[in-house]
Amino acid sequence: MENIYIIIVGISAFLIGGLAAFLLKIKFAKNKVERLIKEAEAEAQVIKGEKILQAKEKFFHLKTEHEKYISEKNKILAISENKFKQKENNINQRKEELQKKTKEIEIKKNEIDIIKQNLSQQVDIIEKKTDELEKLHKEQVEKMEIIAGFSAEEAKKQLVESLKEEAKTDAMSFINDIMVEAKMTAAKESKRIVIQTIQRLGTETVIENAVTVFHIESDEIKGRIIGREGRNIRALEAATGVEIIVDDTPEAIVLSAFDPVRREIARLSLHQLVTDGRIHPARIEEVVNKTRKHIQEEIIELGKRTCIDLGIHGLHPELTRMVGKMKYRSSYGQNLLQHSRETANLCAIMASELGLNPKIAKRAGLLHDIGKVPDEETELSHAIYGMKLAEKYKEKPEVCNAIGAHHDEVEMTSLISPIVQVCDAISGARPGARREIAESYIKRLKNLEELALSHPGVLKTYAIQAGRELRVIVGSENVNDKEAEKLSYTIAKKIQDEMTYPGQIKITVIRETRAISYAK
Repeated sequence: MENIYIIIVGISAFLIGGLAAFLLKIKFAKNKVERLIKEAEAEAQVIKGEKILQAKEKFFHLKTEHEKYISEKNKILAISENKFKQKENNINQRKEELQKKTKEIEIKKNEIDIIKQNLSQQVDIIEKKTDELEKLHKEQVEKMEIIAGFSAEEAKKQLVESLKEEAKTDAMSFINDIMVEAKMTAAKESKRIVIQTIQRLGTETVIENAVTVFHIESDEIKGRIIGREGRNIRALEAATGVEIIVDDTPEAIVLSAFDPVRREIARLSLHQLVTDGRIHPARIEEVVNKTRKHIQEEIIELGKRTCIDLGIHGLHPELTRMVGKMKYRSSYGQNLLQHSRETANLCAIMASELGLNPKIAKRAGLLHDIGKVPDEETELSHAIYGMKLAEKYKEKPEVCNAIGAHHDEVEMTSLISPIVQVCDAISGARPGARREIAESYIKRLKNLEELALSHPGVLKTYAIQAGRELRVIVGSENVNDKEAEKLSYTIAKKIQDEMTYPGQIKITVIRETRAISYAK
C-alpha cells in the first residue's frame, strides 16, 4: 500500500509540477506578448512622427514651389500688362495721327474742289475759243478753195501722189546702192571669215593604214606565237579576223586588216599574251574576248573624253558611244573622230564670227558624220541615217537639220546647216587629209565580208591579205563537211557574179568541231 501511495503522490506531484510549469510558461508568453505590443506601439509612434515630419517637409516644399510659380506668373502677367498698355498707347497715338491726317485730307479735298471748279471754267472758255477757231479755219479753207479752183481733198490727194513717186524713186536708188555695196563686200567678208577660221585651227593630218606593226623583244617569241604546227597563229587569226604576218623582219610582227577595231583587238591581245607567256588556243580565245570587252569600254570612255574636251554636255549615252567609235573608222583614209573634232571646232569659230550660237554649231559639227558608224547596216545614206539617230535621241531641230543637210540631201532650215557643210568641206580639203583609193578599198572588203555572211550557217567572216583571201567560219552543228565544200563554191560563184576585184580571191571555209564537258 505504501508503494502505491508513493506512486500516486509522485504522479500527483509530477502533474502539479507540470501544471505549474505550464502556467508559468503561459504567464511568460503573455508578458512577452505585452512587451512586443509595447515595443510595436513605441515603434509605430516613431514611424508616425517621421511620416508627419516628411509630410510637413513635402508640404513646405510644394508650398515654396507654388509660391515661386505664382510669382513667375505674376511677373509674366505684369510684363504682358505693360506690353498691352504700350500697345494701347501706340494705338491711341496712331488714332490721333489718323484724325490729324483726316482733317488735312478734308482740307486738301476742299482745295481740290475749288481747283476743279476753276479748271471747268477754263475748259469752257477753251471750248468756246476752239469753236471760234474752227469757224475761222473753215472760212479760210473756203476762201483758199475759191482762190485755187479745187477742194482741199483734191489738193491732199495730189500732194500724197507726188510724195509717193518721190519716195519710190529715192527707195529704189537706196536699194540699188545697198545691193551693189553688199555684192562688193559679201565675197570679201566670207573669204575673210573662212580664212580666219582655218588659220585659227591647226590640225595634224594622219592617214589611216591597213597594217599595224607589233614589236617584240626577240625573235624567239615568234615561234611561240606560231605554236606547234601553226595552231596558235591560226587560233589568233580565227578569233580576231586579222591576218598575222610573221616574216624575217627582225623583232616585228605585222597585223593586217582593213578594220581598225580588229587590228587594235589583235594588238592588245598579242601584247597581253606575250607579257603573260601562256600562249595556247584556249588562252588566246579567253584573252581576245576580254580585250574585245575592254575595247568597248574604252570606246565609251573616249566618247566621254571627246565631249568634255569640246565642252559638249547632255549628249545621249548612245551618241557618246558612237562618237568614241569614230576613232576606229576612217573616211577616205582620214580618221573620222579627228575629222569630226576638227569640223566641230571650225563650226564653233565660224558661228562666233557670224554672231550665231557656237555651242549648237560645235554640237552639229561633232555629230555630222555619226551615221558612218552604225551598229547595223542600213540602206540610208550616212547623212539621213545620222539625222534620224539625232532625232531619236532628242537632239535640237537645228542640229538634226545640219546633220541631214550637210550633203544637200534635205533642205536647210537654219543658218547652222550651211556652216556645218562648209566646215566639213574645209576639213576634208586639207592637203593630204583624204585618199579616195583607201576608202573604196575598205568598202570593197566590207562588201566581201557581208556577201559571205548572208549565207545560212555562217558565224563570222574575215577578209584578209588585202582582200585576196576570205575566211568563213561556220557552225559545226549547222553545216556538215559536204555542205562546207558546197558553201565555199557557192560563195566563190556569187563573188564572181556580183563583185569587181583585181586578181583572184581564195575562199576558205573553216568548220571546227569541239567537244566540251565539265568535271564537277
